[in-house]
Amino acid sequence: MQFIDQAEIEVEAGKGGDGIVAFRREKYVPAGGPSGGNGGKGGSIYFRADENLQTLLDFRYNHKFKAENGGRGGPNNRTGANGKDLMIEVPCGTVVYDAQTGDLLGDLVEPGQTLLIAAGGKGGLGNQHFLSNRNRAPEYALPGLPGEVKQLRLELKLLAEVGIIGLPNAGKSTLISALSAARPKIADYPFTTLVPNLGVVRKPTGDGTVFADIPGLIEGASQGTGLGHDFLRHIERTRVLLHLIDATSDDVIRDYNTIQQELQAYGRGLAERSQVLALNKIDAVDRESVDLEVLATQLNHLSHAPVFLISGVTGAGLEPMLQEIWRILDQLNQLVEVENLG
Repeated sequence: MQFIDQAEIEVEAGKGGDGIVAFRREKYVPAGGPSGGNGGKGGSIYFRADENLQTLLDFRYNHKFKAENGGRGGPNNRTGANGKDLMIEVPCGTVVYDAQTGDLLGDLVEPGQTLLIAAGGKGGLGNQHFLSNRNRAPEYALPGLPGEVKQLRLELKLLAEVGIIGLPNAGKSTLISALSAARPKIADYPFTTLVPNLGVVRKPTGDGTVFADIPGLIEGASQGTGLGHDFLRHIERTRVLLHLIDATSDDVIRDYNTIQQELQAYGRGLAERSQVLALNKIDAVDRESVDLEVLATQLNHLSHAPVFLISGVTGAGLEPMLQEIWRILDQLNQLVEVENLG
Protein backbone atom coordinates (compact mmCIF):
# COMPACT_ATOMS: atom_id res chain seq x y z
CA MET A 1 0.00 0.00 0.00
CA GLN A 2 1.36 3.38 -0.99
CA PHE A 3 1.85 5.74 1.95
CA ILE A 4 0.50 9.23 1.23
CA ASP A 5 0.46 11.69 4.13
CA GLN A 6 -0.47 14.96 2.40
CA ALA A 7 -3.29 15.91 0.06
CA GLU A 8 -5.18 18.95 -1.20
CA ILE A 9 -8.85 18.66 -2.08
CA GLU A 10 -11.89 20.80 -2.82
CA VAL A 11 -15.23 20.21 -1.09
CA GLU A 12 -18.56 21.71 -2.10
CA ALA A 13 -21.65 21.32 0.04
CA GLY A 14 -25.03 20.99 -1.63
CA LYS A 15 -27.09 23.98 -2.73
CA GLY A 16 -30.40 24.54 -1.00
CA GLY A 17 -33.49 23.80 -3.07
CA ASP A 18 -35.51 26.70 -4.47
CA GLY A 19 -38.82 27.72 -2.95
CA ILE A 20 -41.71 27.83 -5.43
CA VAL A 21 -44.70 29.97 -6.25
CA ALA A 22 -47.97 28.02 -6.11
CA PHE A 23 -51.63 28.59 -5.16
CA ARG A 24 -54.35 26.31 -3.92
CA ARG A 25 -56.61 25.35 -6.80
CA GLU A 26 -59.49 23.31 -5.43
CA LYS A 27 -63.06 23.07 -6.68
CA TYR A 28 -64.75 24.26 -3.49
CA VAL A 29 -62.03 26.67 -2.33
CA PRO A 30 -62.58 29.72 -4.54
CA ALA A 31 -60.10 31.91 -2.70
CA GLY A 32 -57.20 29.48 -2.32
CA GLY A 33 -54.14 31.20 -0.95
CA PRO A 34 -50.44 30.75 -1.68
CA SER A 35 -49.15 27.21 -1.16
CA GLY A 36 -45.61 27.21 -2.53
CA GLY A 37 -43.35 24.97 -0.43
CA ASN A 38 -39.83 25.66 0.78
CA GLY A 39 -36.76 24.15 -0.78
CA GLY A 40 -34.87 21.41 1.03
CA LYS A 41 -31.52 21.98 2.76
CA GLY A 42 -28.39 21.12 0.80
CA GLY A 43 -26.27 18.22 1.98
CA SER A 44 -23.29 18.98 4.25
CA ILE A 45 -19.85 17.38 4.10
CA TYR A 46 -18.23 15.71 7.09
CA PHE A 47 -14.95 13.94 7.78
CA ARG A 48 -14.96 10.85 9.99
CA ALA A 49 -11.85 9.21 11.46
CA ASP A 50 -11.53 5.54 10.52
CA GLU A 51 -9.00 3.42 12.42
CA ASN A 52 -8.79 0.98 9.50
CA LEU A 53 -7.25 3.60 7.18
CA GLN A 54 -3.50 4.28 7.32
CA THR A 55 -2.92 6.66 4.41
CA LEU A 56 -4.43 9.54 2.43
CA LEU A 57 -4.03 7.58 -0.80
CA ASP A 58 -7.76 7.88 -1.61
CA PHE A 59 -7.32 11.64 -2.06
CA ARG A 60 -4.41 11.41 -4.48
CA TYR A 61 -6.63 10.81 -7.51
CA ASN A 62 -9.96 12.13 -6.24
CA HIS A 63 -9.58 15.83 -5.49
CA LYS A 64 -13.18 17.10 -5.58
CA PHE A 65 -16.11 16.10 -3.40
CA LYS A 66 -19.67 17.41 -3.71
CA ALA A 67 -22.71 16.79 -1.56
CA GLU A 68 -26.25 16.44 -2.89
CA ASN A 69 -28.38 19.51 -3.56
CA GLY A 70 -31.65 20.07 -1.74
CA GLY A 71 -34.90 19.38 -3.58
CA ARG A 72 -37.18 22.07 -4.96
CA GLY A 73 -40.26 22.92 -2.92
CA GLY A 74 -43.63 21.53 -4.03
CA PRO A 75 -47.24 22.73 -4.17
CA ASN A 76 -49.60 22.32 -1.21
CA ASN A 77 -46.85 23.64 1.10
CA ARG A 78 -44.64 20.62 0.53
CA THR A 79 -41.00 21.10 1.50
CA GLY A 80 -38.38 19.76 -0.87
CA ALA A 81 -36.22 16.83 0.18
CA ASN A 82 -33.01 17.60 2.02
CA GLY A 83 -29.83 16.79 0.17
CA LYS A 84 -27.94 13.74 1.45
CA ASP A 85 -24.92 14.54 3.62
CA LEU A 86 -21.54 13.29 2.39
CA MET A 87 -19.38 11.47 4.96
CA ILE A 88 -15.71 11.14 3.96
CA GLU A 89 -13.57 8.61 5.81
CA VAL A 90 -10.03 9.70 6.75
CA PRO A 91 -7.29 8.00 8.81
CA CYS A 92 -7.05 8.71 12.53
CA GLY A 93 -4.46 11.44 12.96
CA THR A 94 -5.63 13.54 10.01
CA VAL A 95 -5.23 17.29 10.49
CA VAL A 96 -7.45 19.53 8.34
CA TYR A 97 -6.41 23.04 7.27
CA ASP A 98 -8.06 25.68 5.11
CA ALA A 99 -5.66 25.73 2.15
CA GLN A 100 -6.34 29.40 1.40
CA THR A 101 -6.04 30.90 4.89
CA GLY A 102 -3.93 28.25 6.60
CA ASP A 103 -6.43 28.09 9.48
CA LEU A 104 -6.67 24.83 11.41
CA LEU A 105 -10.18 23.43 10.97
CA GLY A 106 -9.86 20.25 12.96
CA ASP A 107 -7.73 17.36 14.16
CA LEU A 108 -9.31 13.91 13.88
CA VAL A 109 -7.68 11.66 16.45
CA GLU A 110 -10.29 9.34 17.98
CA PRO A 111 -11.92 6.56 15.90
CA GLY A 112 -15.39 7.63 14.84
CA GLN A 113 -14.71 11.32 15.52
CA THR A 114 -16.53 13.56 13.01
CA LEU A 115 -15.88 17.07 11.77
CA LEU A 116 -18.25 19.32 9.81
CA ILE A 117 -16.21 20.60 6.88
CA ALA A 118 -18.74 22.39 4.66
CA ALA A 119 -22.33 23.26 5.58
CA GLY A 120 -25.10 22.79 3.08
CA GLY A 121 -27.06 25.79 1.83
CA LYS A 122 -30.45 26.66 3.30
CA GLY A 123 -33.52 26.01 1.22
CA GLY A 124 -35.36 28.98 -0.29
CA LEU A 125 -38.73 30.07 1.06
CA GLY A 126 -41.90 29.38 -0.93
CA ASN A 127 -44.48 32.08 -1.55
CA GLN A 128 -46.59 30.84 1.41
CA HIS A 129 -44.13 32.69 3.68
CA PHE A 130 -44.87 36.06 2.11
CA LEU A 131 -48.62 36.09 2.70
CA SER A 132 -49.69 39.26 4.52
CA ASN A 133 -52.71 41.53 4.90
CA ARG A 134 -51.26 43.78 2.23
CA ASN A 135 -50.26 40.99 -0.12
CA ARG A 136 -52.82 38.19 -0.29
CA ALA A 137 -51.34 36.57 -3.39
CA PRO A 138 -47.52 36.85 -3.33
CA GLU A 139 -46.05 35.78 -6.64
CA TYR A 140 -42.44 35.40 -5.64
CA ALA A 141 -40.30 32.91 -3.76
CA LEU A 142 -36.62 32.73 -2.77
CA PRO A 143 -33.94 30.61 -4.38
CA GLY A 144 -31.89 28.20 -2.27
CA LEU A 145 -28.56 29.38 -0.91
CA PRO A 146 -25.33 27.86 -2.20
CA GLY A 147 -23.42 25.40 -0.03
CA GLU A 148 -19.97 26.19 1.34
CA VAL A 149 -17.01 25.61 -0.97
CA LYS A 150 -13.58 25.11 0.58
CA GLN A 151 -10.07 24.27 -0.51
CA LEU A 152 -8.56 21.96 2.10
CA ARG A 153 -5.09 20.74 2.93
CA LEU A 154 -4.91 17.40 4.71
CA GLU A 155 -1.92 16.22 6.69
CA LEU A 156 -1.59 12.84 8.33
CA LYS A 157 0.36 12.73 11.59
CA LEU A 158 0.86 9.23 12.89
CA LEU A 159 -0.58 8.35 16.28
CA ALA A 160 2.32 6.84 18.21
CA GLU A 161 3.52 7.31 21.76
CA VAL A 162 7.17 6.53 21.00
CA GLY A 163 9.05 7.82 17.95
CA ILE A 164 12.28 6.10 16.89
CA ILE A 165 14.63 8.67 15.36
CA GLY A 166 18.21 8.66 14.12
CA LEU A 167 20.47 8.95 11.11
CA PRO A 168 20.02 6.63 8.12
CA ASN A 169 21.26 3.09 8.84
CA ALA A 170 21.12 3.59 12.60
CA GLY A 171 19.09 0.37 12.73
CA LYS A 172 15.61 1.78 13.36
CA SER A 173 13.79 -0.67 11.12
CA THR A 174 15.68 -3.62 12.59
CA LEU A 175 14.80 -2.45 16.08
CA ILE A 176 11.07 -2.03 15.45
CA SER A 177 10.95 -5.46 13.83
CA ALA A 178 12.67 -6.90 16.94
CA LEU A 179 10.25 -5.17 19.32
CA SER A 180 7.00 -5.73 17.44
CA ALA A 181 5.32 -7.65 14.65
CA ALA A 182 6.12 -4.89 12.14
CA ARG A 183 8.19 -6.08 9.19
CA PRO A 184 9.65 -3.04 7.41
CA LYS A 185 12.05 -3.29 4.49
CA ILE A 186 15.63 -3.64 5.77
CA ALA A 187 18.80 -3.39 3.67
CA ASP A 188 22.42 -2.33 4.06
CA TYR A 189 22.19 1.13 2.52
CA PRO A 190 20.91 4.55 3.62
CA PHE A 191 17.22 5.45 3.38
CA THR A 192 15.95 1.89 3.34
CA THR A 193 12.90 3.27 5.13
CA LEU A 194 11.05 5.67 2.85
CA VAL A 195 7.79 5.70 4.80
CA PRO A 196 7.07 5.65 8.54
CA ASN A 197 6.41 2.22 10.01
CA LEU A 198 4.19 1.52 13.00
CA GLY A 199 4.63 -1.35 15.42
CA VAL A 200 2.77 -2.28 18.60
CA VAL A 201 5.08 -3.17 21.47
CA ARG A 202 3.52 -5.05 24.39
CA LYS A 203 4.05 -3.89 27.95
CA PRO A 204 4.43 -6.43 30.78
CA THR A 205 0.84 -5.57 31.73
CA GLY A 206 -0.33 -6.68 28.28
CA ASP A 207 -1.21 -3.21 27.04
CA GLY A 208 0.10 -2.21 23.63
CA THR A 209 2.13 0.92 22.93
CA VAL A 210 2.58 2.16 19.37
CA PHE A 211 6.15 2.84 18.23
CA ALA A 212 6.83 4.75 15.00
CA ASP A 213 9.99 4.17 12.98
CA ILE A 214 10.68 7.52 11.31
CA PRO A 215 12.77 7.54 8.09
CA GLY A 216 16.40 8.56 8.65
CA LEU A 217 17.09 12.23 9.19
CA ILE A 218 20.16 14.02 7.89
CA GLU A 219 21.64 17.44 8.39
CA GLY A 220 19.24 20.03 6.97
CA ALA A 221 16.16 17.82 7.38
CA SER A 222 14.26 20.62 9.13
CA GLN A 223 14.64 22.68 5.92
CA GLY A 224 13.52 19.80 3.72
CA THR A 225 16.87 18.16 2.89
CA GLY A 226 16.66 14.42 2.25
CA LEU A 227 13.31 13.09 3.43
CA GLY A 228 13.13 16.27 5.50
CA HIS A 229 10.22 17.68 7.42
CA ASP A 230 7.78 15.55 5.40
CA PHE A 231 8.37 12.94 8.10
CA LEU A 232 9.39 15.09 11.05
CA ARG A 233 5.69 15.91 11.43
CA HIS A 234 5.03 12.29 12.33
CA ILE A 235 6.84 12.60 15.64
CA GLU A 236 4.92 15.72 16.69
CA ARG A 237 2.34 13.59 18.51
CA THR A 238 4.84 11.27 20.21
CA ARG A 239 5.44 11.57 23.94
CA VAL A 240 8.87 9.94 24.05
CA LEU A 241 11.67 9.95 21.46
CA LEU A 242 13.94 6.94 21.23
CA HIS A 243 17.12 8.32 19.67
CA LEU A 244 19.02 5.48 18.03
CA ILE A 245 22.73 6.00 17.38
CA ASP A 246 25.00 3.68 15.39
CA ALA A 247 27.72 2.54 17.79
CA THR A 248 29.96 1.63 14.82
CA SER A 249 30.01 5.26 13.59
CA ASP A 250 33.38 7.02 13.47
CA ASP A 251 31.90 9.95 15.43
CA VAL A 252 29.01 9.08 17.74
CA ILE A 253 28.89 12.52 19.36
CA ARG A 254 28.61 14.24 15.96
CA ASP A 255 25.76 11.93 14.99
CA TYR A 256 23.92 12.72 18.22
CA ASN A 257 24.35 16.48 17.75
CA THR A 258 23.15 16.33 14.13
CA ILE A 259 19.76 14.93 15.11
CA GLN A 260 19.39 17.25 18.10
CA GLN A 261 20.09 20.29 15.93
CA GLU A 262 17.43 19.21 13.45
CA LEU A 263 14.86 18.74 16.22
CA GLN A 264 15.71 22.20 17.54
CA ALA A 265 15.46 23.77 14.08
CA TYR A 266 12.13 22.10 13.34
CA GLY A 267 10.64 23.43 16.57
CA ARG A 268 7.13 22.52 17.75
CA GLY A 269 8.63 21.37 21.06
CA LEU A 270 10.42 18.31 19.64
CA ALA A 271 13.77 19.20 21.21
CA GLU A 272 12.12 19.37 24.65
CA ARG A 273 10.41 15.99 24.29
CA SER A 274 11.42 13.24 26.73
CA GLN A 275 14.23 11.19 25.19
CA VAL A 276 15.90 7.84 25.65
CA LEU A 277 19.23 7.28 23.88
CA ALA A 278 20.36 3.90 22.60
CA LEU A 279 23.78 3.00 21.19
CA ASN A 280 22.81 0.33 18.68
CA LYS A 281 24.81 -2.41 16.88
CA ILE A 282 27.02 -3.15 19.89
CA ASP A 283 27.37 -6.69 18.50
CA ALA A 284 29.38 -5.23 15.58
CA VAL A 285 31.71 -3.04 17.65
CA ASP A 286 35.36 -3.93 18.19
CA ARG A 287 35.47 -3.73 21.98
CA GLU A 288 39.27 -3.50 21.99
CA SER A 289 39.27 -0.21 20.06
CA VAL A 290 35.97 1.28 21.23
CA ASP A 291 34.98 1.77 24.86
CA LEU A 292 31.17 1.75 24.74
CA GLU A 293 30.80 2.65 28.40
CA VAL A 294 32.84 5.82 27.90
CA LEU A 295 30.72 6.76 24.87
CA ALA A 296 27.55 6.16 26.87
CA THR A 297 28.83 8.38 29.68
CA GLN A 298 29.69 11.18 27.22
CA LEU A 299 26.23 11.00 25.68
CA ASN A 300 24.61 11.04 29.10
CA HIS A 301 26.51 14.19 30.04
CA LEU A 302 25.51 15.86 26.77
CA SER A 303 21.86 14.88 26.79
CA HIS A 304 21.04 14.41 30.47
CA ALA A 305 19.00 11.46 29.20
CA PRO A 306 19.37 7.73 29.98
CA VAL A 307 21.68 5.89 27.56
CA PHE A 308 21.47 2.16 26.78
CA LEU A 309 23.79 -0.21 24.93
CA ILE A 310 21.66 -2.39 22.66
CA SER A 311 21.60 -4.61 19.61
CA GLY A 312 18.48 -4.81 17.50
CA VAL A 313 19.91 -7.95 15.87
CA THR A 314 20.71 -10.01 18.98
CA GLY A 315 18.22 -8.37 21.34
CA ALA A 316 20.91 -7.40 23.85
CA GLY A 317 19.91 -4.54 26.15
CA LEU A 318 16.36 -4.17 24.79
CA GLU A 319 14.55 -5.09 27.99
CA PRO A 320 16.20 -2.45 30.24
CA MET A 321 15.64 0.14 27.52
CA LEU A 322 11.93 -0.73 27.31
CA GLN A 323 11.59 -0.62 31.08
CA GLU A 324 12.88 2.95 31.05
CA ILE A 325 10.43 3.92 28.28
CA TRP A 326 7.53 2.42 30.26
CA ARG A 327 8.68 4.31 33.34
CA ILE A 328 8.72 7.64 31.49
CA LEU A 329 5.32 7.01 29.92
CA ASP A 330 3.81 6.10 33.31
CA GLN A 331 5.30 9.27 34.77
CA LEU A 332 3.81 11.38 31.97
CA ASN A 333 0.43 9.71 32.48
CA GLN A 334 0.53 10.54 36.18
CA LEU A 335 1.29 14.17 35.38
CA VAL A 336 -1.70 14.32 33.05
CA GLU A 337 -3.95 12.83 35.74
CA VAL A 338 -2.74 15.40 38.28
CA GLU A 339 -3.37 18.23 35.82
CA ASN A 340 -6.87 16.94 35.10
CA LEU A 341 -7.66 16.74 38.82
CA GLY A 342 -6.32 20.26 39.35
